[in-house]
Amino acid sequence: MSASVKSLLNHLTSPGPHRVRAGNLAVAGQPGVVFTPERGTDLPAVAFGHGWLSGAGSYVRLLRHLASWGFVAAAPDSERGPVPSHLNLAGDLLTTLDICTGVRLGDGQVTVHPERVALAGHGMGAGAAVIAAAQRPVGAVAALYPAPTAPAAEPLAEGIDTPALIVAGESDIASVNGNAIPLARAWAGPVVLRTVDNASHNGMVAGRRILATLGAGKHEPRTERITRALLVGYLTYQLLGDKAYEAFADPEAKLPHTSTVDPAPAEAEIEAIEDESRRLSGRQVVELVQLLRK
Repeated sequence: MSASVKSLLNHLTSPGPHRVRAGNLAVAGQPGVVFTPERGTDLPAVAFGHGWLSGAGSYVRLLRHLASWGFVAAAPDSERGPVPSHLNLAGDLLTTLDICTGVRLGDGQVTVHPERVALAGHGMGAGAAVIAAAQRPVGAVAALYPAPTAPAAEPLAEGIDTPALIVAGESDIASVNGNAIPLARAWAGPVVLRTVDNASHNGMVAGRRILATLGAGKHEPRTERITRALLVGYLTYQLLGDKAYEAFADPEAKLPHTSTVDPAPAEAEIEAIEDESRRLSGRQVVELVQLLRK
């Protein structure tokens, strides 16, 4: 691992150089929030889908972080109930992108380049981002700790050639609550599947008190910091073409506090992984994949 890659990741865990402004998507007809740099033209934009039983407000730190690094970051605040429509959330993500690219933001000093846009999300919001990407070409997709959706994201991924980053928790990559490996395996375009060391899929979200009392929603600040750095680095390369961040889009590159997983092992390896994953922890599944690929 080069010192430059390590320092880049550490640098991206801290806020970027831009002052951030917050706005309300509701003024354009879509409930949600938007965060932008103070000014800038032809900026990249990210529409972000929230996870189950949460809303846009649970991701304010992530959205602010993206904006501080020069991105317009917006999130619809819909489908927050216990039985959400993933298809409707996908539609709201596309509406959010339309707002970002079609309206001058802030005090009219912020505009978005229509070809520098990405879809991203966490949990079910990651699946909704995939559903949305199947309906409209974008510059990149980022599925953070993806969860199963209806319609299923995997068959749709087979027709998406957009570059994608898929992030999973090391401790629960093989959990029935996630689908990172099958999603990455199905993805038609270039894909990077990374696990974050000692992370779980719930670690991204703060403030879900009901789930926290049940032991299912504990916030992991370290997981959030590493994940948002991975996201900023990946999107900076894919949307802006900054080669200094190329390692974030390279499945062979080693980044601190993460491991890469080959999503498409040989058939014999798949059978061995699936057999072992029924009784191994997430960390052990990652180690097994890496061992079989040697």
